[in-house]
Formats: sequence, structure tokens, C-alpha cells
Amino acid sequence: MTENDAWRLFRGDRTPRRAVLPPAPPWRQFGPPGDADGGRRRERPYLIGRAQADVVSAALHLRRPLLVTGHPGTGKSSLAHAIAHELSLGPVLQWPVNSRSVLKEALYDYDAIGRLRETHLRQEHAGPEPDIGTYIRLGPLGTALVPREVPRVLLVDELDKGDVDLPNDLLMVFEEGEFEIPELSRLPEDRSEVEVLLHGTDSGRVRVTRGLVRCREFPVVVITSNGERDFPPAFLRRCVRLALPEPDEQQLRRIVAAHLGEDALPGMDDLLHTFINERAHGELATDQLLNAVFLRKGGVDLDAQGLLLAVLHRLGGTV
Repeated sequence: MTENDAWRLFRGDRTPRRAVLPPAPPWRQFGPPGDADGGRRRERPYLIGRAQADVVSAALHLRRPLLVTGHPGTGKSSLAHAIAHELSLGPVLQWPVNSRSVLKEALYDYDAIGRLRETHLRQEHAGPEPDIGTYIRLGPLGTALVPREVPRVLLVDELDKGDVDLPNDLLMVFEEGEFEIPELSRLPEDRSEVEVLLHGTDSGRVRVTRGLVRCREFPVVVITSNGERDFPPAFLRRCVRLALPEPDEQQLRRIVAAHLGEDALPGMDDLLHTFINERAHGELATDQLLNAVFLRKGGVDLDAQGLLLAVLHRLGGTV
């Protein structure tokens, strides 16, 4: 094997060897569970123009959801993390929307079967009835609406993939800043206060009175859309809209330098021009360029047959 072939970790020759993997890209490094945000995400550089940043500030002043549109890879989802990081608002609460998503899953989940099973077990042993709060966990939107002095950031990712009625379902919750948990509101008066679980890695519980969760400060809501569906006018009227443009050549250079360092810029002109040319004929994401530059910087021969096209593959069409 020549020195130029050292980057080939997998050779397809069925010969066992002990692999020594090189360091991962900065955006693919994960911290231990004790890190901030559950160790799932290390904060990345985020570059945004003054005009776009001003739109974000307007949404913060108005306490309105920020509807972010743009091609895949323009940084729509990352914007929510950038806002949370810069304003010290804690880990981002995330709700990835798909065609089966309904509003209730974002608000709370009630494990009725688990509670019924536990009730039968305790009755058999003459034990007390289980606490209903143990079987109710707030979803990302429900946790975002918990009253607190400092708002949380909620990312509603790819809302256009959801059911056509989902934006209107969200509208009432966004307008009122509250929602009801019927399973708790029907309890007797002497059980009007119940502590329920929070979403995901959020530790502890929150006390809910008469089944009503009402925010004190409206959360910072970032809604992303790939433009696959039009939203109702009533929904759009209550959002502040931000369209993220595709970065030009100079912006791409700044993005590469921010993520991989200034020393990654020399010798990347051919990759940059190939990326821009391919992007003109179909959708490409900026992180695909970062992947290519990272591989080139690590000694990978991107001129090897098909490798560059595998990294800079178009995002649209059939696979």
C-alpha cells in the first residue's frame, strides 16, 4: 500500500486489521452524557447576515413564531440552536414533524395502559393508587409552554411535511399560550395539583393545576419549512417570516473557515467551484461542501472514481 492509499480504511479485501479511525469532523463529535444539551450536540459556528439577524430580533420582540424557509442545508434548523446558544436559553426543544404527526404528541403523552396495569398490580397487593402524574409526560411544545422566567427555544422542524390541518391546530396554542390536559382537568378538587414529567432530557417535574399549562413568557418558536406546501393565511399572518438564501462564494469561504479553520481554504478552489456548478443544476447542501473539504484536508483522494460525486450528490430526485 502506498502512502497515498493510507486514507483507505476499508479496502474490501476481506483481510482483518485493527482500524485506527482519524478524528471525526467537528460537526460529528458527540460529548459525554454530562455535557450541556445531554451531550448530543456541540455548538457549531453559525454565520448569518445582518438583515436576517434583524428579522430574528423582530420575532423575539413580537413574541411571534419565526417561520424559516430556504433550500435544504441553508441552516434553517441550526438557527434555533444558534439563538439558544447566543441568548443563553438552554437546550433546544425539538419536534421533528412527519406525515403522522399530530398536535397532541407535541403537547403531552398519557400512558393510560401503563397506569391501568400498575393500578391492577397495586390492588392485588392492597397498595395505594399510582400517581397519575407519573404516567403523563409533556412533549416538546408542552414543555416549552411551562411557565418560567426565561423562555425556552422550540424547534418545529419541517412543518410542511405534516398534515394539512396541523398549522391551524398549532394556531390556537400559539395564540393563547396555553393548553389543557383533560385527564387532569377531570380529577376531583382535592387532586387539582399534579406533578407531571418534562420532555426528553429535561429533569424533574412541573406542577400542573386543574390540567392547565400556561406560559409566562412565550417560547422562542422556530418553524422550518422546505417550501413543499403552502400554509393557511391565518397561520402566516401570525408568524414572522425569514427566507434564508443560498450562500454565495465568499460566504461559503467564510463558512469553511469557521468550521475547519483558515488553513482549510488553500487548495479548495476546485471543490468550491465544483460545488457551485453542481448546485446550479440541482439542490446541494452547504454541509456537503464541508464534507468534501474535510476529506481533502484529511488526505482523502477525492479524485478517486465516483468519490466526489458521492459526497456532492444532489438532494432531489430518486436515489
